[in-house]
Amino acid sequence: MEGGGKEGFYGVVLRLERLKRLLRGEAEVVDDGVKGAPVARKIPQKIEIHGGVETDDYAWMADKTKTNAEVLAYLEAENDYAIGMMKSTLGLQDSLYREMLGRIQETDQNVPYRKGDWLYYSRTEEGRQYPIYCRRRVTAGGRPAGPHEAPEQVVLDLNQLAEGRAYFSVGDYEVSDDGRWLAFTTDDSGFRQYSLFVKNLESGEVTPRLAERVTSVAWASDNQTVFYTEEDEVTKRSHRFHRCRIDGGGLELLYEEENELYRIGVARTRSGGYIVLTSSSFTTSEVRYIAADRPTGRLSLLRGRREGHEYYLDHIGDRFYLRTNDRGKNFRLVAIPAGVEELEEWPATVEEMVPHRVGTMLTEIDCFVGHLLALEREDGLSRMRVLDLGRGDWHPIEFPEPVYVAGPHVNAEFESSAYRFSYESLVTPRSVFEYDLGTRERQLLKQQPVLGEFDPERYSSERVFATAGDGTRIPISIIYRRELELNGRRPLLLEGYGSYGISNDVDFSSNRLSLLDRGVIYAVAHIRGGGELGKEWHDQGRLRQKMNTFTDFICCAEHLI
Repeated sequence: MEGGGKEGFYGVVLRLERLKRLLRGEAEVVDDGVKGAPVARKIPQKIEIHGGVETDDYAWMADKTKTNAEVLAYLEAENDYAIGMMKSTLGLQDSLYREMLGRIQETDQNVPYRKGDWLYYSRTEEGRQYPIYCRRRVTAGGRPAGPHEAPEQVVLDLNQLAEGRAYFSVGDYEVSDDGRWLAFTTDDSGFRQYSLFVKNLESGEVTPRLAERVTSVAWASDNQTVFYTEEDEVTKRSHRFHRCRIDGGGLELLYEEENELYRIGVARTRSGGYIVLTSSSFTTSEVRYIAADRPTGRLSLLRGRREGHEYYLDHIGDRFYLRTNDRGKNFRLVAIPAGVEELEEWPATVEEMVPHRVGTMLTEIDCFVGHLLALEREDGLSRMRVLDLGRGDWHPIEFPEPVYVAGPHVNAEFESSAYRFSYESLVTPRSVFEYDLGTRERQLLKQQPVLGEFDPERYSSERVFATAGDGTRIPISIIYRRELELNGRRPLLLEGYGSYGISNDVDFSSNRLSLLDRGVIYAVAHIRGGGELGKEWHDQGRLRQKMNTFTDFICCAEHLI
């Protein structure tokens, strides 16, 4: 429900209102019939770009003021036409809507996670559109407290904040170390334009808006200093880094990224030791940092950018851990002394923790006081490996299905021997596990409830491969009702996404069951341009090789047929 694209802000409210009417069977169609499709007026506009001249007949529709009456009228006509064309399906749409809604447990609560002396969670209530963010104090033993031991404190009720607004969203949500302050950002435009506020969780008071167009937030350990990044108004590129004292101590611009190819983001290491500012393009990155316990200190550059070199920083004790592609596209992991800066090369004391591997992409690392996790992609699937820093040995976390997706859940505590991860598949609902990094035992904390008669044993999932014209094997993930005969006459919905190195992972969808239960097969083509099989997979579907993205999708469709 975010703005952007052709529809933009105009269409968000119009589309939602018409959808609500349509699902209630109340949609009105002009003349009770379908007229011809609306045709937008052409106003040729010449654009000079890359030494050439192009003509855009519809540039006039890109009205940033959101007040152009002709654009609004055209979008209304488009919506009326769509409703008219779909009028004969209103009964089916209403049935599907009620069927899908009937599988959702509207009153629900997610798994609480610990940060400091509190357990944080969010919950939803039937009939209310937005979640409610809450917390309770932990008991003396650190276990979740019941309502009689520790009353619930509502941190943010998004339903109250959204009253009178057509759209509302919370972006960043960061609690200070002492648990007293919440820095959070909100957007009520639908254009991902977030404003920064700070709430006193003891008194309930909220500051006036501290900043606009905020894209990331991090607290220093003094519980008074907030660091944040700000985006450019026109390009939405994050480019400015600020230091802000919430006690009225002032606002300071620490860094501005002037290269339009780069965006910046700030985060604090789980160790709590460092505020890390990363500046990155699609091919290059560099890192600056400030010690979290010295927030008035200067911003230090670790190593200057070199075209094509990406590196990312985390921290444990007296070492920085760096994920770097200096030896290959799929990254390796090295450790160097913490606090070094202005490096021309990695120091002689660098230790390689994970080497570069051709078939395995190191996508992320998670650092804890006694363990380190390598999050990887191999054969198009997400993998996790655990390093015991004391013993120096690795072991994998095993997953049971041939097609799945797994990733880190909320792990706020640095001094923890338990790791929480999420797991789901085309068949298995979203699940949260807690994994003991020492004993290797796992505990299911919660699985997404699916109301009604859902039985995962009724469905089969598998992975097959199509062969592209150049001989490359393209993975395809498939799910269908187990009793179906795959006889070449079944309807199948194939989808895929292959851009920006983004992995189009399989997930569970209770809404998809309405398709599967009507005999339709569902498939995901993991085409080149995405990130499922590492950086090389991305590179084979971009720039001069972008055509592979489309021909891969075609060959997957032909294979399935």
